[in-house]
Amino acid sequence: MKHLMKHLLALMLCSAATCAVAADISIKITKRYLNLPVSQKEKRSVMSYTINGKEEQRFVIRLSANPEYWVFSDMSAYKGKTVKISFEGDATALSKIYQDDQINGQDSLYKEKKRPQYHFSTRRGWINDPNGMVFYEGEYHLYYQHNPFEREWENMSWGHAVSKDLVHWEELPVALHPDKIGTMFSGSAVIDYDNTSGFGKPGKPAMVVFYTADNPDRQVQCVAYSLDKGRTFTKYNGGKPVIDSKEKWNSKDTRDPRVFWYKPSKHWVMVLNERDGHSIYTSANLKDWTFESHITGFWECPDLFELPVDGDQNNKKWVMYGASNTYMIGSFDGKVFKPEGGKYYFSSGSIYAAQTFNNIPESDGRRIQIGWGRVPQAGMPFNNMMLLPTELTLRKTKDGLRLYSLPVKEVEQLCTPVKKWSGLSSAEANDKMKEFYDADKLRIKTTIKLSHATEAGFNLFAQRMVGYDMNFNMLNGMFYSPQDPTSMELTADIYIDRSSIEVFIDGGAYSYSMERKPDRNNREGFHFWGNNIEVKNLEVFTVKSIWE
Repeated sequence: MKHLMKHLLALMLCSAATCAVAADISIKITKRYLNLPVSQKEKRSVMSYTINGKEEQRFVIRLSANPEYWVFSDMSAYKGKTVKISFEGDATALSKIYQDDQINGQDSLYKEKKRPQYHFSTRRGWINDPNGMVFYEGEYHLYYQHNPFEREWENMSWGHAVSKDLVHWEELPVALHPDKIGTMFSGSAVIDYDNTSGFGKPGKPAMVVFYTADNPDRQVQCVAYSLDKGRTFTKYNGGKPVIDSKEKWNSKDTRDPRVFWYKPSKHWVMVLNERDGHSIYTSANLKDWTFESHITGFWECPDLFELPVDGDQNNKKWVMYGASNTYMIGSFDGKVFKPEGGKYYFSSGSIYAAQTFNNIPESDGRRIQIGWGRVPQAGMPFNNMMLLPTELTLRKTKDGLRLYSLPVKEVEQLCTPVKKWSGLSSAEANDKMKEFYDADKLRIKTTIKLSHATEAGFNLFAQRMVGYDMNFNMLNGMFYSPQDPTSMELTADIYIDRSSIEVFIDGGAYSYSMERKPDRNNREGFHFWGNNIEVKNLEVFTVKSIWE
């Protein structure tokens, strides 16, 4: 009776909506997914999965009995096992969890109002930096920073998707989950063909990934390996770090290991962002690392790669890269990078933390990059996206060597030309574009000639996709000088998706991206502007969805 009275008193003091009581439930996994109800109105609380007394996952989630949307856990690895789910928040929400072979919302997946139609985005949750990009046995692997349990940043894990053509992507289960050492921050992947690490087996080289484990005290560099084509990973030495350099730099900021094989000296190289720049480490076995050098002036997500100048394989330079898309050109001897000029940029806007693929076959020879598109999709159960994969080239310009970037050739398969004109006035071009006002995805190629104007551009429902000020050499708010400094022409290749716009100027000399934010109260639609400008050519393509 005493126990019953206490229970009744507790019910009187709190309602189901406000009384948070930690609880456990156990579920025998018979289906692929656990569907989890979430609301941004709820506070985050800790949830964990335990199997046979061993904690397998721990994360925070805004679990809710009144969900705004649903997220999921892929439980394929635990099928047939009983999972104890412990939750430190409102226990009433636990009753909403259910398992199924489809995620909640499967019927509308990839058809959502703001879903990118030809850019990669995750089914549910938040994504940011691309990680571990590597080509192996016919597949391009795209790992990425991921919060599977909410549309905002948290629970940093490595999401995973694969593609055979850089365009159509299949999302796979989360590859790396947070552990007791920290959450899974950015990193890279290599294929250890010579088994220098000892992780591989005869005829089966290991895919080895390097990641930063982040916790409130420090950031450390860790290693994991896979023998099943990157589907599942074993954390080396129980996830313990192979590099812990906080004391060396007196800074927590030491992250984002970028690893590659340096063929001339036959050793591994790691470029690691530390405090105020990028450090170089070397290793013979991917486990033991030696500090070699440091260069200041970069922040986060390093990359370092070699490119031929104008395609000349006998004339190559190295490019050092940082998350904000600035780069230096110079030489590299396997231990020290020596810049031969200043810092430059070739891309701006929503792009951040771009990374290039390792292990592209020599017969291909391209340097392919994908960047995080910081483009929100408000009100959706997913958030942010990846930009189009681009090929980087190094070219001679009037200002010296510079990076160029254009979408990879594989993107062309999505684009079908439908209309083409030349020699139009702005009014004529605007009239031609009226039939495309309501297209949710489109590609437009155009060349604008300024004759009596010093400023001209191209809008979509009052949003400035192209705005060029020839007097001040400003293009959409950034300095841009054409190769012919007296040129009065500007060429733009514009990719419009449901929530984003990407623009490539003058054959890839400069590119930028933005959230698509049309003013629907402005009915001008597509609108060329500028005093007496000529639209020298105008070509429109429809673009297929990669999800169809």
